[in-house]
Amino acid sequence: MTRHTFFTSLLMMWVPLVLQVGAVGGIGGSVKKSVFGKTADGTTVYLYTLRNSFGMEAQITNYGGILVRLLVPDKNGNFDDVVLGYDSLADYIKDNPYFGCIAGRYANRIAGGRFSLNGKEYTLARNNGPNHLHGGVKGFDKVVWNAKDTLGKNEPSLLLSYLSKEGEEGYPGNLRARVRYTLTDLKELQIEYEATTDSPTVVNLTHHSYFNLAGAGKGDILSHELTIYADKFTPVDSTLIPTGELRDVRRTPMDFRTPQTIGSRIDQDNEQLCFGHGYDHNFVLRAGGKNLTPAATVHEPGTGRFMEVSTTEPGLQLYSGNFLDGHNVGKGGKKYEHRYGFCLETQHFPDSPNHPSFPSTVLNPGATYRSLTMYRFSIR
Repeated sequence: MTRHTFFTSLLMMWVPLVLQVGAVGGIGGSVKKSVFGKTADGTTVYLYTLRNSFGMEAQITNYGGILVRLLVPDKNGNFDDVVLGYDSLADYIKDNPYFGCIAGRYANRIAGGRFSLNGKEYTLARNNGPNHLHGGVKGFDKVVWNAKDTLGKNEPSLLLSYLSKEGEEGYPGNLRARVRYTLTDLKELQIEYEATTDSPTVVNLTHHSYFNLAGAGKGDILSHELTIYADKFTPVDSTLIPTGELRDVRRTPMDFRTPQTIGSRIDQDNEQLCFGHGYDHNFVLRAGGKNLTPAATVHEPGTGRFMEVSTTEPGLQLYSGNFLDGHNVGKGGKKYEHRYGFCLETQHFPDSPNHPSFPSTVLNPGATYRSLTMYRFSIR
């Protein structure tokens, strides 16, 4: 099935329901809306709880499109929250290292906060050393999205939309972005992205959950067994900007073609691991971003939880929670210590606007940016 066909079929199934604060549901699924807090300017922010027929729950706020909680059963049928985050909106506003958010307009880094498009140079915020990261000072992770609950075929979903105006964080074009979260009865969390523009621009959206399949705050993720369907990765310089090379993973700590624990080689004396203080690297997926295909799997032996990641994107960023240090006090008062979470961010490659050989991130008027990522959970 092509990406276009997949999106078309899903769109035909969506039946919008306008909800008030409360809950709706049918056999197999439900959606609940509640107040999550207010921003400094008094804007009310909501929390949406999606529940499927297996008891899995995804809680999402329209502030930053953040996935606040994701309840998944273990091998004994016990549910636990497998994503890092906070209990309150105030904590997300105060200090959020991108827990669970939608990152954009351009996820990952752009070198020097600059790129050229159609002969014109654009200057972006430098919010990560000398570089631009995850859309800038106020990226998509820090805005309040419009939200609409839906319940189609008993599969609860949340549609978020946002207009990023011309010049926001330095980007050209008025970009209309839509992101839909759906919790299916196949035990999948689906994330679909669409965007259109009225002027040529660049766009690269991703989801930035920190996962811990043992449960959020329950130790580090070094014993998680990871497989990534990639034969190459994009090596970086000391500021984590790709050099432009596509390097073979063989005989490197980046070789996850067969299951390896995240911690088995993370402390090796390796230049790339030193640059990232661990894993913070983009992998070149074999499928190349043409159709929805497997990108990675993760297994947590203690709980038996198994997560499969599929995407239409050409790249996957592995981040091993290198800068978590215990100062983030998360849900239930748990401190998130060093490497207590990992990210698998489906994406186009970092700094693509400055690397013509990379898959293009340019979006022109009349075209539609589309992307789909699915996280599927089971027991092994």
